[in-house]
Amino acid sequence: MTSTLQRPPRMSARDVLRVGAVGLRTRPMRAFLSSLGIAIGIAAMAAVVGISSSSQADLDRTLSALGTNLLTATPGNTLTGEQAKLPVESEDMVGRIEAVQEVSALGHISEAKVYRTDKVPEEQTNGISAYATRLDVLSVTGGEIGRGSWLNKATDDYPATVLGSVAAERLGVREPGVHVLIGNTWFTVVGILDEVPLATELDTAALLGWPAAQTYLNWEPHPSTIYTRSADAHVHTVRDLLGATVNPEAPNEVEVSRPSDALAAKQAAGEVFTGLLLGLGAVALLVGGVGVANTMVISVLERRSEIGLRRSLGATRGQIRTQFLAESLLLAALGGAGGVLLGALVTAGYSAYQMWPIVVPAWALAGGLGSTLVIGAIAGLYPAIRASRLSPTEALATT
Repeated sequence: MTSTLQRPPRMSARDVLRVGAVGLRTRPMRAFLSSLGIAIGIAAMAAVVGISSSSQADLDRTLSALGTNLLTATPGNTLTGEQAKLPVESEDMVGRIEAVQEVSALGHISEAKVYRTDKVPEEQTNGISAYATRLDVLSVTGGEIGRGSWLNKATDDYPATVLGSVAAERLGVREPGVHVLIGNTWFTVVGILDEVPLATELDTAALLGWPAAQTYLNWEPHPSTIYTRSADAHVHTVRDLLGATVNPEAPNEVEVSRPSDALAAKQAAGEVFTGLLLGLGAVALLVGGVGVANTMVISVLERRSEIGLRRSLGATRGQIRTQFLAESLLLAALGGAGGVLLGALVTAGYSAYQMWPIVVPAWALAGGLGSTLVIGAIAGLYPAIRASRLSPTEALATT
């Protein structure tokens, strides 16, 4: 007669969850504090990724609205190190490039300073510059009038000016209609610009008509900045031609730039900071994992009698190991779920405050939950193995 050993019944997934939740139900405060560390780490990482993605979406939206086909040409330095000058006819020459769709220009009036009153000391310029401008400069640069009106054919010849957003703030001008002193002539403010992201020099400028600058300020009409728009497919071609076209005699004295690249560079600088914050979030997650491991080790020590009783009733080492590993995973999963939710709420709140599109990448949420399960498994592995190695007699002898 042969005898066969009975195999212990396998635990279903439902049973694993029930026994794994025992420790969490009996010690809820400890479970909460342990999962809080995980939640903080995941929330930090999810929020950083979400805010960074929302910022990128806002940049993409801005570039989409303003266009990435704006090129600028400005004077560089001569071989002797002096500031170069662009030829008077350079704007017209650029307009002859077949791929160029729009062209406009500014002319810096370096001798004319801008003041709110004639009582201000001459050296206190507040960083505001006077520029002669073509009437189509706003359409080319993507600028918009915030208050008042833009220069027109009537005001182009008269002492009228439009202030950039920063210039108006520094001069204390809130509404059009007031007068400011440019050079030795009083000019009437007819408009105030909104911020111009692709032409930041306009933000600190007092803009006046091209002929008015020659009439009232004795300005020589040399452009200081030439703006061009071309089809996206021809931007690089125009960029290669622009320097030689603006100043055929000294193309090396012309600097050509793409303003949208500056915005992209700013975003890239922000990504470095994002990487730092992600590192801090990872450290917080690691600390949370250590907290889970510590909780599970203490749980094993406190529940030796429970382990011994289960072993004496037929529970195998594998079942004990599964119980404590499941408890560790549940603890980490709760922290991960809470962290993902908190990170999404922080992203939504901050993005709404900044008026950005709200973007919470799905991969960041899934990665956050996945990393918490990995942390939970690693943190609970040693305590689970230690619990499974306790023999029934050894475990019950400590009660």
